[in-house]
Amino acid sequence: MRIDAYEDPGAPDRRGGWRYLAWLVRRQWPRCLAGAVLASVWMVLLAATPYLMARAVDHGLEPGDLGALAGWTGAMVAVGGVNAWLGMMRHRTMTKVRMDANFRTVKVVVGHATRLGAALRGQVGTGEVVTIGVGDVQTISTSLTAVGPGVGAVVAYAAVGGLMLSVSPRLALVVLLGVPALGVLLGPLMGRLQGREAEYRERQSVLTARIGDLAGGLRVLNGLGGKGLVADAFRRDSGRLREQGYRVGAVTSWIQALGVGLPVLFLALVTWLGARQAAQGHISVGELVSVYGYVVALGWPVAFLIEMGHQLSRGVVAARRVVAFLGLEPAPDEGIRDAPAEPSVLYDPASGVRITPGRLTALVTAHPSDATGILDRLGRYTPSDATWGDIPLTEIPLTQVRARILVADPEADLFAGTLSAVIGVPDTDPRGAGNCATSHNAPTPAPGQQPTGADEAPHLTAAINAAAAEDIVRALPDGLKTQVAAQARDLSGGQRQRIRLARALLTDPEVLLAAEPTSALDAHTEATVADRLRAARQGRTTVLAATSPLLLDRADVVHHLVDGKVAATGTHRELLDSEPGYRALVARDAEDGEAAEEREPAR
Repeated sequence: MRIDAYEDPGAPDRRGGWRYLAWLVRRQWPRCLAGAVLASVWMVLLAATPYLMARAVDHGLEPGDLGALAGWTGAMVAVGGVNAWLGMMRHRTMTKVRMDANFRTVKVVVGHATRLGAALRGQVGTGEVVTIGVGDVQTISTSLTAVGPGVGAVVAYAAVGGLMLSVSPRLALVVLLGVPALGVLLGPLMGRLQGREAEYRERQSVLTARIGDLAGGLRVLNGLGGKGLVADAFRRDSGRLREQGYRVGAVTSWIQALGVGLPVLFLALVTWLGARQAAQGHISVGELVSVYGYVVALGWPVAFLIEMGHQLSRGVVAARRVVAFLGLEPAPDEGIRDAPAEPSVLYDPASGVRITPGRLTALVTAHPSDATGILDRLGRYTPSDATWGDIPLTEIPLTQVRARILVADPEADLFAGTLSAVIGVPDTDPRGAGNCATSHNAPTPAPGQQPTGADEAPHLTAAINAAAAEDIVRALPDGLKTQVAAQARDLSGGQRQRIRLARALLTDPEVLLAAEPTSALDAHTEATVADRLRAARQGRTTVLAATSPLLLDRADVVHHLVDGKVAATGTHRELLDSEPGYRALVARDAEDGEAAEEREPAR
């Protein structure tokens, strides 16, 4: 039974941590059953070795029958060889169980994150998702490796009890009651471990999120002089997490210590009782040897049972976190009315912004969050009274909104892969486009048309050209086939911004809403992007939230926003002449841009 990393993982059981673990077992029950059978036979044969040894002593060594001694010895060698093979197959099978659980949980979590879409960040922090993906998935998959050996341990435990019953009912009773007694002693520690582990995971997710925030805002913190303050807070929080980790480790160490020490005491008791019975003549020398062998063989199932309890205690904590994540739901989509058949006006009553179809519109405000809020409302990423045509956006099915309106987030994620795949064309396409960015006359897609088939390379060329990103392609060793790191960390800020813009333009949406698409570019590159963007989006609805004069001068309509509402509307030059507030805001941005150009060459 192979592991397919791309098959449908199935619908997980979200009713609790234990039920989720049981679902993972059911999804690969043949493999789990095979692991349980292999582990059971393996452990039973471990107990068979002392039995064969006892027969060799009683029927071969003691009476001096060399033929019988050789026969029983050969049987022990054969059992040892078979057991070595069984141990190898058991380990291989349980490794497949672990990998299946790992891949299946990853696919379930990633699939649900995809379904949540933009609602994900509003319901759970980045640190929580990272902790689930890095820590909890591994813990869950590891806990399932105890399933096969756990079942085998129970079977072997019962088998050893049965074998000892033939030697001495008294010893068999001690063995059969010993492990439940161990469970009673270790049970409270298992429950305590679950509580400590859950608290540790929660704090770990919070600290992970803070690490991401710090990494993203380190340059800003340096500029504001807040690096030391934030570093002190992070050091304090990480110290608390370390202390919580010590608490988890303390409970774990007690479990492991008792898991080793108590079985030794228990088995020592069985050995002592067996030795007394042999001294009193109640059992033979061979039976005494077998009792000692059974005691040694019991070490494996007892250790596996304790390890299973430990791993499942941790696994159920991780599973509960996964189940909690799977319980998140996106905002309900109650849209029942079709979107306008033709390009129509987008209107945001909260700000008074009215977007005329087919025109390049700019939003200018001293507070970027106001413009971003408008774009989110017009793109239906936040609840609002915005309308499309005369239809409230909330009454239009979300799939129709997403198919025609694109909000280009300036911090949108960039996944690892070839540059062409990062922009949006799969690198499996044999046609490729290694030097397509050198062409400046590639056709643009028709309204509403998505680049598919043989048109992928020309559309990719057009998008790269419109974003003025040809120099990026030329500078990379393998052009569009060059591997790019996650979030394009091996590119500069301006290069990442142009790659994001090229990706947005490649989709050619009917309505493009972009926030500060050129904020990281020097003046020369920004002017090039402004000209090409206007040409590429000719006749298409485009809304830019920006304060750059280079972009504003190319806009058909500019809305000047004050306190989140439209204060004036006109062309860039009209507002410069009539609106002192607008003139001051734009002039300040122009001065900042000139200063930046003097400090840093074009990127």
